Amino acid sequence: AGKCGACGPGYASPLEAMKGVPAGPREQLLYLPCIYRNTGIGIPDFLATVDVDPKSPRYCQVIHRLPMPHVGDALHHSGWNACSSCHGDPGKSRRFLILPSLVSSRVYVVDVATDPRAPRLHKVVEAEELARKANAAFPHTSHCLGSGEILISCLGDPDGNGKGTFVLLDGETFEVKGNWEKGGKIPNLGYDFWYQPRHNVLLSTEWGVPKVLAQGFDPKDVEKGHYGRHINVWDWRERRLVQELDLGAGSIPLEIRFLHDPSAAQGFVGCALSGDIRRFYRNTEGKWEAEKVIEVPSKKVQGWLLPEMPGLITDILISLDDRFLYFSNWLHGDVRQYDISDPKNPKLVGQVFLGGSISKGGAVTVAEDRELQDQPEPCVVQGKRIPGGPQMLQLSLDGRRLYVTTSLFSAWDRQFYPGLLK
Repeated sequence: AGKCGACGPGYASPLEAMKGVPAGPREQLLYLPCIYRNTGIGIPDFLATVDVDPKSPRYCQVIHRLPMPHVGDALHHSGWNACSSCHGDPGKSRRFLILPSLVSSRVYVVDVATDPRAPRLHKVVEAEELARKANAAFPHTSHCLGSGEILISCLGDPDGNGKGTFVLLDGETFEVKGNWEKGGKIPNLGYDFWYQPRHNVLLSTEWGVPKVLAQGFDPKDVEKGHYGRHINVWDWRERRLVQELDLGAGSIPLEIRFLHDPSAAQGFVGCALSGDIRRFYRNTEGKWEAEKVIEVPSKKVQGWLLPEMPGLITDILISLDDRFLYFSNWLHGDVRQYDISDPKNPKLVGQVFLGGSISKGGAVTVAEDRELQDQPEPCVVQGKRIPGGPQMLQLSLDGRRLYVTTSLFSAWDRQFYPGLLK
């Protein structure tokens, strides 16, 4: 920030971030939520600091652990108190990491500026405050806003019922200001979201009813309507729900991403259970639509929960130059890279298997596969077979390094990858 005059945090544009303008160093630290819930070990989740500086003697090692003050939170996603949304405000800085807890409904605010290599807890926003001021619980995705506030999507109400509501935090005090939405209809379910003020829109997705999915995955719950199927379209200025895009029963749309070009009124959403990627876009009438552009076929298997195994697309991301789309198939075990230069016709250009349920030597036998000739070899790093499957993704600003984590949600980890919990 000192090199660009009166700038706030982040970058003026995605392309400048990719180029490092103003020139910035390669990332040296990662902050990683680590989960003990459902492992049988009764200690708090923690935030790990990982050294990713290739010149460091502790390269790729955990150099610090910050335990939370409570047991059983289920840390999940993370976000920043300020980012490129506040780039024009020199009074803002990216000092705090926002850590919502998916089960306890607490939101932790972590100071990463005082000592970046050893973060410290700054504040705990208790579940009671979310419930009292917003009738909200199970916070998930956190995004910083240009106003300096922090917007968090929630999965439900304090009783564990589904409710696609949003909570606003004050960007300085981190107190709950109330709901973001201003009345009217609220979606039955919530999960991820992305906003694009230039097009006056916020798009949100749906996972499932919290008290149902917290018990693990049961296919019958999909038939009962306990899991999501919509992209919900909100008027950004009016903060009201204006449209619902039905992607079909059993789709379960999770992570959603706009293209980074702020003029582009389109992007992609990953549908976990149906195994497809939908392109969403605004049509000539100003309404939003979605079309399937990628499909990951289920595999016929033996020795598994069901006779057919979906890929289970759990995370997607887009490179800052809008050239590549990446997504992870948590059950099949592969991370894919697609060229999206033509967003209507993505082309598969890269694929790597990192764990998963179908690799050789495991309990599952693939009986029929529309994509692969043979089951993939297990992924072994430093003599250890990777447990679990690829889940959350983070791409370096320059687009050269992709970081991948393996835990989805501890109740589901325990069900599908019990070895991961060990």
